[in-house]
Amino acid sequence: MEIKIDDLTGSEVAELLREHIQSMRLHSPPESKHALDLEALRKPEITFWSAWEGAELAGCGALKELDRRHGEIKSMKTASSHLRKGVAKRLLQHIIEEARRRCYRRLSLETGSMDAFEPARRLYSNFGFQYCSPFSDYIEDPNSVFMTKEL
Repeated sequence: MEIKIDDLTGSEVAELLREHIQSMRLHSPPESKHALDLEALRKPEITFWSAWEGAELAGCGALKELDRRHGEIKSMKTASSHLRKGVAKRLLQHIIEEARRRCYRRLSLETGSMDAFEPARRLYSNFGFQYCSPFSDYIEDPNSVFMTKEL
């Protein structure tokens, strides 16, 4: 699997992000949807990666710099044809390594509290993320779970 910084111009990535946002709409009410669209991901404080198996898009993930010592994981999504193949695990490892390279002291994330998000919460827990209070601009929300990892 090749993980590379992506410029968000490819049709495969656009389609995967469209699916990601559609999935969030199915499982989260509008006021609790924090998935970023293409334009929002093109901000200078966000680095976006795509993961490829040959010519096939396997998944994506992003790292948003909240400040010089704190990053946020965004837009983690595995293509449906690559589920349960370790794509999310590899992307998460890559993002954690990059956060350490940038000397971040903490890495945080928001995900859903519903059953559909249980695999994501389990993945993050397996990597040492712990539940925490809302961070950055987030507020308490029964549909959201916040997790953080000290680096």
